[in-house]
Amino acid sequence: LDDLVAAGAVDLVIAADGINSTVRQRFAGAYQPDVDVRRCRYVWLGTPRTFDAFTFAFEETPAGWFQAHAYQFAPDFSTFIVETPWETWERAGLDRLTAAESVDFCQGLFAGILRGAPLRSNASHLRGSAQWLRFPRVVCASWIHWLEAGRRRAPVVLLGDAAHTAHFSIGSGTKLAMEDAIALDRHLAAGTDLAAALDAYHRERSVEVLKLQNAARNSTEWFEHVDRYARLSPEQFAYSLLTRSQRISHENLRVRDRRYVESLERWFARRAGLAVADDAAPPPTIFTPWRVRGLTVPNRIVVSPMAQYTAATDGTPTDWHFVHLGARATGGAGLVMTEMTCVAPDARITPWCTGLWTEAHRDAWARIVRFVHEHSDARIGLQLGHAGGKGATKKMWEGVDEPLPSGGWPLIAASEQQYLPGISQVARAMTEDDMDRVVDEFVRATRLGIEAGFDWLELHCAHGYLLSGFLSPLTNRRQDGYGGPVAARARFPLRVFAAMRAEWPAHLPMSVRISAHDWAEGGNTADEAIEIARLFRAAGADMIDVSAGQVVHDEKPVFGRMWMTPFADRIRQEAGIATIAVGAITDADQANGIIASGRADLVAIGRPHLVNPAWTLWEAARWGYAGAKWPDQYLAGKAQLDRLIARERAAG
Repeated sequence: LDDLVAAGAVDLVIAADGINSTVRQRFAGAYQPDVDVRRCRYVWLGTPRTFDAFTFAFEETPAGWFQAHAYQFAPDFSTFIVETPWETWERAGLDRLTAAESVDFCQGLFAGILRGAPLRSNASHLRGSAQWLRFPRVVCASWIHWLEAGRRRAPVVLLGDAAHTAHFSIGSGTKLAMEDAIALDRHLAAGTDLAAALDAYHRERSVEVLKLQNAARNSTEWFEHVDRYARLSPEQFAYSLLTRSQRISHENLRVRDRRYVESLERWFARRAGLAVADDAAPPPTIFTPWRVRGLTVPNRIVVSPMAQYTAATDGTPTDWHFVHLGARATGGAGLVMTEMTCVAPDARITPWCTGLWTEAHRDAWARIVRFVHEHSDARIGLQLGHAGGKGATKKMWEGVDEPLPSGGWPLIAASEQQYLPGISQVARAMTEDDMDRVVDEFVRATRLGIEAGFDWLELHCAHGYLLSGFLSPLTNRRQDGYGGPVAARARFPLRVFAAMRAEWPAHLPMSVRISAHDWAEGGNTADEAIEIARLFRAAGADMIDVSAGQVVHDEKPVFGRMWMTPFADRIRQEAGIATIAVGAITDADQANGIIASGRADLVAIGRPHLVNPAWTLWEAARWGYAGAKWPDQYLAGKAQLDRLIARERAAG
């Protein structure tokens, strides 16, 4: 390259030298590649057995799960990739087999789908286990390097797998490379300055590639954890497989195969206890009931707990809360949750947060509960919490987490902390006497919640508030029996939960909201969240409301649509407890996919409900579901909405 550039023989160098690009490695300082070597090992084989569609096969062995990805690429030959987590690969002894023995192992394992056809390797030059590879996900910060040689310079441009990779489970490597080439050609042909053309190429393609790489990451992680989903029923396992990348949504799948989606929805509805005839249109999965203990929630949509900062300064909910919660109950949601309702005056986030420590509070809440029960089919849940070291702050829109300029109160926390360094009030570490008092406060609030008539009780252990502060190693630095490993950090939250569960009626459910990831180095991750969920399940929790973050101020969350749902998915599958998915879930299409795939059992919708109290009814109409129950007073509006939607569809 240097000689060619120095001689002026080239104006542009295109490096399309593949996944192990030597050009990318040589100029790594310019391209800044980030290479993530994935968990599974795979071997790329071929077979004369032909497949009429992209085919997946799964086989369980004593060592673990293996899967095959098979597709036809010639009239008489198919690619046949065998993949398994590296731990399974080692337990199966494949690290000790010769190349030929490995092929024989795979051929025997997948004999059923191969129907007697042999497997063949195209890697005869590789010895032993070397043919088993691990897929590298490649992301480059830049795709362009200006190579200077002598008195000349020329751009060396990455294209295809040299610039980026996408796991073979979504089959888009060649497609991405071709699209790169088309885009590069188009920008070069535009006649603009070479540097500007290359910059435009990179800006355009990096966005498109990122979308596909995100989908490929989702797909990769699904195949890395087949054991996680193997517990699902065959119907749900197949749906989970089809929608694993999140590129194919529930409604997109319906466009591709309406009969399949309706059969899945019919199966799901029947499993939920609905009688759906073979020739009847089934309800979408979010409009099926959810039964837990002695309570039935009429559908799978939850109005998220959302602080309104509009209570009277003594903690009493106001007419705002009456309208806010009542409107969303009549708007079709299955479960309406209160905002975090605080168990004592010094447990509040702000002076305008709702409380439940007096009979006056109870009576104000009872008025709201009665309205919900009398005018809707919704159930209403009470979320109880204690702000801990994040208390005594301004309203959110006046300064998030900023301390009150006056009128605050002393704060307590798991360990001494100052949430905003140099700004927040310093909270002192709790004593045993503090713990006894706080437990009593939660029990009192629980008792008042029973008297107010609530259907559901949730304990708030997320977002850096008091109990969350115990769970996270970033905020719990105690040296006594309440600090250290996860089980010790969970000791006090579990004590609070057990006291509430003992008071709360046995026929009514209790959930726990947790932060499944601290988004900060040294903090909790999904692994710890699973352990925490198991502890609460053992203590009698029925469900985990899976949020994330807000534990420390310097967190670095990874945002995106449905960005917290993977945590709900992992907890549901690995901790064996029902979950509520939250976070950037904005339409029924997304919610249906989450429920149908078994990633969660309920879906909490927050900000869309702030914009549209009747979000659930609106989504039912938008997607053509006629079975949602509308208040009689709103039926005229429903008729008009149905006509408008029909007119829009007719117009294309």
